[in-house]
Amino acid sequence: MGLETENLEQQLEARDPDVRLMIQVRTDVAGAFETLLERYQNRLVGILFHLVGNRDEAEDLCQEVFLRIYKARKGYRPRAKFSTWLFTIANNLALNHLRNKGRNSTVPVGGSASDSKAVASVAQQLVGREGTPSTQMRQAELADLVREALAVLNEDQKLAVLLNKFEEMSYAEIADVMGRSPAAVKSLLARARNQLREQLEPYLLTGQRGGGGSP
Repeated sequence: MGLETENLEQQLEARDPDVRLMIQVRTDVAGAFETLLERYQNRLVGILFHLVGNRDEAEDLCQEVFLRIYKARKGYRPRAKFSTWLFTIANNLALNHLRNKGRNSTVPVGGSASDSKAVASVAQQLVGREGTPSTQMRQAELADLVREALAVLNEDQKLAVLLNKFEEMSYAEIADVMGRSPAAVKSLLARARNQLREQLEPYLLTGQRGGGGSP
């Protein structure tokens, strides 16, 4: 390992606790892999669920992501934050999964209560308004609407929104995951927010779905 590579690894290890944990996985420290799994499993399933539209498939893909990480542990050399590496693997697997099925992702339905609250919160952030008190109480309905809106986005836009809003990744970090420039990611997010805002704003303002539907 060259001096420059070693210095980068040391810098990342110092800044990112998950890189430190993955290095422990590399050296087979007892319990390290299980801790990493606990930190990311639910978050990763949530992202994959929105990408592929099926919770069982998302859980299977999540297992595959962690299986690949475990198999690659001995050759692990950090080049970025651990989460960037993790979601890069997940994105590639999800895209391959959708291509192999020969279809785009379906609209996800259902989800846990915590997932509904998270998605509803994202909707309000995207639109930039808190909405009416009655709207805030209908988190499950709002979450369903957000899922429908996300399904309209193309795969790149959808992933950028999920990583930005659910994982709070920067443009540069998302760019690393997607193999794009930060400027391209910024443009993707701007277009996605505009599309989502058009669909979600009427509901958040009035409690009614667009087109005068019932609340």
